Amino acid sequence: MPNQKKSNTTSWDARKVREAQESAQDAPRKRKKKKRFPLGLYLLCVVIISAVLAGVGWLLANDLCSLDKEPATLVITVEEDDSVSDVAQKLKDGGLIKYKGFFCLMGKFFHAKSLIDPGTYELTSDMDYRCLIQSMHDYGAREVVRVTIPEGMTVKDVIDILVENHVSTREGLEDAAANYDFKDYEFLDDSRKGDIARLEGYLFPDTYDFYVWEEPESALARMLNNFNARTADLMEEIQDSGHSLHDIITVASIVEREGTGDAEERGNIASVLYNRINNPSRETAGFLQLDTTVYYALALEGKDKTAFTTELDSPYNTYLHPGLPVGPICNPSVASIKAAIHPNSTDYYYFAAGKDGINHFFTNSDDHYAFVNSDMYQPD
Repeated sequence: MPNQKKSNTTSWDARKVREAQESAQDAPRKRKKKKRFPLGLYLLCVVIISAVLAGVGWLLANDLCSLDKEPATLVITVEEDDSVSDVAQKLKDGGLIKYKGFFCLMGKFFHAKSLIDPGTYELTSDMDYRCLIQSMHDYGAREVVRVTIPEGMTVKDVIDILVENHVSTREGLEDAAANYDFKDYEFLDDSRKGDIARLEGYLFPDTYDFYVWEEPESALARMLNNFNARTADLMEEIQDSGHSLHDIITVASIVEREGTGDAEERGNIASVLYNRINNPSRETAGFLQLDTTVYYALALEGKDKTAFTTELDSPYNTYLHPGLPVGPICNPSVASIKAAIHPNSTDYYYFAAGKDGINHFFTNSDDHYAFVNSDMYQPD
């Protein structure tokens, strides 16, 4: 009897446990409520973080630009084995900068490692980071690089060459070309500021000696000065031509890009351009219809020749717009400038490149198209 009671009790307990488990599984589970981050507290955090970042940015900008600093002068000696960090520490100890790490960071953009030379320098608190770095450069021992700018290069090409030879940075050259306020160059059109093409035609092709990591505006001004010097003797002839300097350089740039170097050919190309512009009653109706001007427009947009279309929306597209393009398409030589001033007297209205390496000239479209469709024609 005791064993039977024990068995019954065990069976009852097991059954109760199973029923309790099944009941628990059937019962709907209570979902935990998500705790929501208060919107007001979130906005407050955003405001606080923004204010902190703005404050830090303002402090760094003040130090970078040397704003609100007490007048001070520091004589600093840069040792042979000093790093940029060592120099920054000396500047900080002398009270000329506040943030050593930020100076080292910005020093990478200002080429501090290559510019700062051993020596003793007198610096002031009026100098910003860039000026401090440049003032610790021994200009008497500056490295010079000789650079040749070939005839017919565009402004973009010139910048590429200067960057390749470490004359200056691409960012600095592009900014100076587009925005720098160059003085005493009446031929520059200030209305085109913001566009590097405003210097097109006036960066005279020649061989120059530049300083390594020279100020970008200084490097460009050297070429503009050379343009002034090399064209000074031609200014009276340009005035007598009845054309503006801008138009002469624009024509010369087209002659430079289209020609193969022969003086007679340059004069003939110039005559074709003037004949078309001056006699719009002809079948060309004043349109120059030049692939080279479209290629230039494409290059400004970062595209290559494969994107060529005569429908390109650009003031350089001489298929859509009659007369000269809005400006030069390269930096021409004196020979091309002279051809633009004194074109040959011809009845030519067309020309096309041949496989013999020269341009062939025609007075009418029938002869021109016959040549283009022949085996002698050399397409671009």
